[in-house]
Amino acid sequence: MATEMGEMSNVRIVLKDYVVGYPKEEDMIITSSTVRLKVPEGSTAVLVKNLYLSCDPYMRGRMSKPITKSYTDSFTPGSVIIGYGVAKVVDSGHPDFSAGDLVSGVTGWEEYSLITAPEGLTKIKYTDVPLSYYTGILGMPGLTAYVGFHEICSPKKGETVYVSAASGAVGQLVGQFAKLMGCYVVGSAGSEEKVNLLKNKFGFDDAFNYKEEKDLTAALKRCFPDGIDIYFENVGGRMLDAVLLNMKNHGRIAVCGLISQYNLTQQEGVHNLFCVVTKRIRMQGFIEPDHKHLYPQFLELVIQYIREKKIVYVEDVIEGIEQAPSALIGLFAGRNVGKQVVLIARD
Repeated sequence: MATEMGEMSNVRIVLKDYVVGYPKEEDMIITSSTVRLKVPEGSTAVLVKNLYLSCDPYMRGRMSKPITKSYTDSFTPGSVIIGYGVAKVVDSGHPDFSAGDLVSGVTGWEEYSLITAPEGLTKIKYTDVPLSYYTGILGMPGLTAYVGFHEICSPKKGETVYVSAASGAVGQLVGQFAKLMGCYVVGSAGSEEKVNLLKNKFGFDDAFNYKEEKDLTAALKRCFPDGIDIYFENVGGRMLDAVLLNMKNHGRIAVCGLISQYNLTQQEGVHNLFCVVTKRIRMQGFIEPDHKHLYPQFLELVIQYIREKKIVYVEDVIEGIEQAPSALIGLFAGRNVGKQVVLIARD
């Protein structure tokens, strides 16, 4: 709602305090303030109207009190949560951005954000795809999948590939990249609906519901009788232990995430690490920000895949900024089917 002073009301999502254990909706507070629809005089900031917000598992780590140095800082209690999003420029003091530009990058969990370091924003090049795709398949999760599979795993045609949390924002793409490479691909997920998506929508060769498997090691042996060449790790814990026993000699593991551990106050141990030695496994962690230079080539490749319908993408879109806390919490209970996105406003 506009005011007489050229200001707009601005609904915001604020972190109440550092979170211990499983996060709750009450850990985030919905507040309202006002925002002036002009950047400060002489500033190089950019004022944006947020259209889509991205809910991503890594955000859970930013809700915790900083104890050890990480690749990204913790959120500040009492301040607006930040994350990836898609936005439209309202006003700009920066020479690279103009009012009306569509951009993607890190923004605030609020209706309007004043971005003081807009160099991190990317102008949206292609608008013949849903804008929400720039929070997922054409954004951070997409580049994560691309880098993790192609750069870290060094895949070869005919190899066997296992993807955990395979129906999520990253996993669904890894499986499809692997199929395009001519690999045999199996994924796991936490419901029959998601398992059916993997097999019937994303083209995985096989998939299983990990919640229904009493013995994960046996489940993987059933799917990979001759072993796993490549594991794309999103889960950790018991799943990693089972995978290590089923890896082939000289197998590769790309460690993207460990979502089973994010809400635990005491991390689970991994007991089969000796397999890394005996099987000469290469296991490497990675983060997307280290590979931003690959984004242009990634974008051109994947936009062509989308246009040629070689890749499909499933989103779980929830509408309204007030629903953002619920959407984020839902990630850790597996409520989302596909990439979780919050629609704030339509372009």
